[in-house]
Amino acid sequence: MCHTAVSYSFTLYVCIIYCVKSMMLYQIYISSALQLQSITKSITSAEAPVKEKYGRNIILGTHKEGGAVTFWSHAVSLPLSSNAILSWKFCHVVHKLLRDGHPNVDSRGHTASIRQMGTLWGNLHDRYGHIVALYAKLLCIKIDFHLKHLEIPPNLETPEQVLDKAIAIDINKVFDMTSEVLEYMEAALKLQETVFRQMESSSTSSTTPVGKCRLAPLVLVVQDCGPLYHFLVKLLFKLHSRIPLDALLGHRERFREQFNSLTQFFERARGMEFFKSIIQIPDLPDRVVVQLQSQVNTLESELEDQRTHKQMALVENECLRMEVENLRAQTAVAASIQATVEDAGNELSSVLVGLQAEKETLLRTVKDQEAEITSLRQAAQLHQTMLQQERERHQREMTALHNQLQEKVSDSGVLLQKLQDEQFSLLQCAVVEAEGMVLDAVAKVDDPLHVRCICTPDYLINRAELTLASIDKMQQSHVVYLRNMDDASGLLRSVTQFSHLISDTIVNGAATAHSAPTDQADRLTDNCRDCATHCLQYLKELKLKATLPRADPTAVRFVVQRILNQGQDLRPRGADVQKEELADMVDKEMTATSTAIEDAVLRMDEILSQARRDSSGVKLEVNQSIIGSCSDLMKVFFINLSISNAGFCVFIAQFCQGAGSVKDFYAKNSCWTEGLISASKAVGWGATQMLESADKVVTDRGKYEELIVCSHEIAASTAQLVAASKVKADRGNRKLQTLQQASRHVNDMAAVVVSSTKSGQMQIENKNSMDFSSMSLIKLKTEEMDSQVKVLELEKQLANERIRLGGLRKKHYEIEGISTDSPPESAVNSFDSSLPTVFPDPPSMELPKAQHVFILLS
Repeated sequence: MCHTAVSYSFTLYVCIIYCVKSMMLYQIYISSALQLQSITKSITSAEAPVKEKYGRNIILGTHKEGGAVTFWSHAVSLPLSSNAILSWKFCHVVHKLLRDGHPNVDSRGHTASIRQMGTLWGNLHDRYGHIVALYAKLLCIKIDFHLKHLEIPPNLETPEQVLDKAIAIDINKVFDMTSEVLEYMEAALKLQETVFRQMESSSTSSTTPVGKCRLAPLVLVVQDCGPLYHFLVKLLFKLHSRIPLDALLGHRERFREQFNSLTQFFERARGMEFFKSIIQIPDLPDRVVVQLQSQVNTLESELEDQRTHKQMALVENECLRMEVENLRAQTAVAASIQATVEDAGNELSSVLVGLQAEKETLLRTVKDQEAEITSLRQAAQLHQTMLQQERERHQREMTALHNQLQEKVSDSGVLLQKLQDEQFSLLQCAVVEAEGMVLDAVAKVDDPLHVRCICTPDYLINRAELTLASIDKMQQSHVVYLRNMDDASGLLRSVTQFSHLISDTIVNGAATAHSAPTDQADRLTDNCRDCATHCLQYLKELKLKATLPRADPTAVRFVVQRILNQGQDLRPRGADVQKEELADMVDKEMTATSTAIEDAVLRMDEILSQARRDSSGVKLEVNQSIIGSCSDLMKVFFINLSISNAGFCVFIAQFCQGAGSVKDFYAKNSCWTEGLISASKAVGWGATQMLESADKVVTDRGKYEELIVCSHEIAASTAQLVAASKVKADRGNRKLQTLQQASRHVNDMAAVVVSSTKSGQMQIENKNSMDFSSMSLIKLKTEEMDSQVKVLELEKQLANERIRLGGLRKKHYEIEGISTDSPPESAVNSFDSSLPTVFPDPPSMELPKAQHVFILLS
C-alpha cells in the first residue's frame, strides 16, 4: 500500500515537472515571437521614434531569454548600410539593450559591425548619416569601457562604495580611467550637439514625428551623462590629491568645457516639451566646480609656500655647509690624531646604523601588511553584504516565479477546456447549417415548383460520386477530431463540403426522377428522401457530445450508392435506328461539299473577269494576283477532296469485305463518322467563305484579312481530312500517301494566297500613303496625337475581340459536347502533326465543328 502511494506520488511529481517545463518552453516561444515582432516594428525606415512598448518588449525578451541571441540573429539581416534612418533606430535599440537589457547581451562580438556601420555613414554626406556615425562611435566607446571595467554596469547605476573601490587603485590607472571617462562624456555631448544643430538648421519641431525620431535617443544620453559627470568629479578629486596641479591642467580644461556643454545640454532639454513628458533632467551642482577650483587655489597657495620655504632652506643649507667646512678644517689635525681610535667607534656605529635601518624596514613591512589586511577585511565584508542582498533578491524572484507558475498551471487547464468548448460550438454551428441545407433540399423534392426542373443522369452520377468521396473525408476528419478535440478545422471543412454535396445530390436526384420512367422515378425519389433522413440522423449524432464518438455515415453511404446505381441505370443507351441516318448524312454532306467547291471554282473565273472590268492600274494588278491565287487554291482543294472521297471508299470497302455493310461500318464508328461529317461541312464552308471574301475584296466591300483567314480555314479542313484517313487507313496505303501529298500542295497554295494578299495590301496602302510635307508643326503634332489615340483604341478593340473569340470557341465546343480542358493526348498530337506549318498566325474566324478532329482521331 505504501509502495503504491509512493509510486503514485512520484508519477504525479514527474507529470508536474513535465507540465512546468512545457509551460516554460511555451512562454519562451511566445516571448521570442513577441520579441521578433517588436524588433521588426521598432527598427523601420519610417522617420518616427521607436515606440516605447516595442522597446520594452525587446528588453523583457532578453531577460526572459537570458541574453540577446534573438535580437542579434535578426539584426544581422537588417539593411543597415542602405538606410540611415534604419541605422539610427538600430543604434537607439542597441543603446536601450545595453542600459536595461539582460547582462548577457553579448555585444562584444558586434562592436566591429557597429564601428564599420559608423565609418560607412560617416564617409557619406548625409544628415542622418552624420549622427549615425557619432552614435555608433558612442556605442563602441560605451561597450569597450564597460567590458574593460566590469564593476561598472552599462546603465552606470553604481553604488558609492563600488565607485570608491574602483578608484582605490594605482594612481596611474586612475589617470587612464579619467581619460576614458572624459572620452566617453565627450562622445555623448558631441552627439547631442550635432542633433540639436541639425534640428535648428532645418527648423524641425520637437513635437513632430521627425523631431521625436532624432530626439528619442537623447533621453538615454541624458541618463548616461548624469552618472558619468558624478564619476568624473570623484576621479578628478582623487587625481588632485595625488598628482601635482601642473600635470592635470589638460584634464581640468577638458572637464570645464564638458561641464559648460553639459549645462547647456540639460538647460536646452529642460525647456523642451518632449523631454518634460519622458524624463526629469538632473541639476548639475555648480558647487562641485567651485569646490574643485577652491581646492586648486588652496593647493597652488600651498605650493607657493613650499617654494618659499624651499628657498629659505637652501640659504640655510649653504650657511651650514660653510660652517661645516670650517669645522672640518679645524678638526682635520685633531682627526688625524684621533683616527682607524675612531676606527673601532666607526665600526660600532655602522653596525648600529644597519640595525636601525633593518628595524625601520620591518616596521614598514608590518604597517603595510596591516593596511592590506584591513583592506581585504573591508572587501570581504562588502562582498558578503552583496552576496546576502543577491541571495535575498533571488529568493524573492523564485517565490514570485513559483506563484506565477502555479497560476499558469491552473489557467492552462481552464483555457484548454474553453478552447475545446469553443471548437465544439463551431462544429455544432456548422452541423446546424448543414441540417438546414438538407432540410431545404428534401423540401424541394415535394415542391410543385420543382417538378419543372430536370437533370441528366450523367450529372447525377457526378454529384453522387463526389458525395461518396466527401463521406470518406468526413470519416477521416471525424477520427482526427476525436484524437485531438483542440482543433475542429478539418471536420468543419468536411461538414461544409458534405452538406453542399449531399444536398446537391438530393435535389438533382429528384430532378432526374422528373424525366425518368414512373417506376424508376418513384424509387429514385424514395431513395432521395431516405438519403435526407439518414443524413439528418448522422448530423444529429455529430451535434451532441454524447453521440459524437459513435456517429457513423454508413447508412448515408449505402443510400447514396443506390442513387448512383439508379443514375447509371438511367443513362441513355446507343440506338441502332441511327445507322441509316449516319450513312445518308455522310453521302449527303460529301455530295454537297463537292458541289460547293466545284461551284466556287467556276465562280472564281467570273470574279476575275469582273475585277478586270471594274478596276485598273495597281488595283487591277493586285486583284488579278489575289483572285488568281485563290482560283488555283480552290482547284487544288477540289482535287484534294476527290482524293479523300476515293480514299474513304477504298478503306470502307476493305472493311466491308470481311463482314458487315457500309451502314454497319458507320454505326460501329459513329464518333468517327460524326467527325467526318463535321470535316465535310468545314470543307464546304471554307470554299463558300473564300468565294464570298474574294467577291467583297474585288468590289471594295471586304477586307484583305478575310482572305487570309479563309486560307487558314482551308488548310485546317485539309488537315481534318488527312487526319481522318490516317486513322482508318493502313500505314502503307498508296491512296493515303497521295492524299498527304495533295494536302501539302493545298498548304503551299494557301501560302501563296496569303503572300499575294499581303503583298497586294501593302501596294494599295503605299499608294494611298499621306504626304506630310505641307503640314505645319501644330498640324503634325495634332495628327500625331490623333494617331496615338487611334492606336490605343485599336489595341483595346483587338484585346476585346480576342477575348470574345475565346468565348465563342469555348461555347462552340460545349454545344458539341467536347471538353476543352483535357482533350485526348493522341488526338492533339495527331492533329498538330497534320496542320500546315506555313501559317504562324491563328485564324480569326471560327471553323464549324472543327473540334470533331478529336473524335476523328479517337
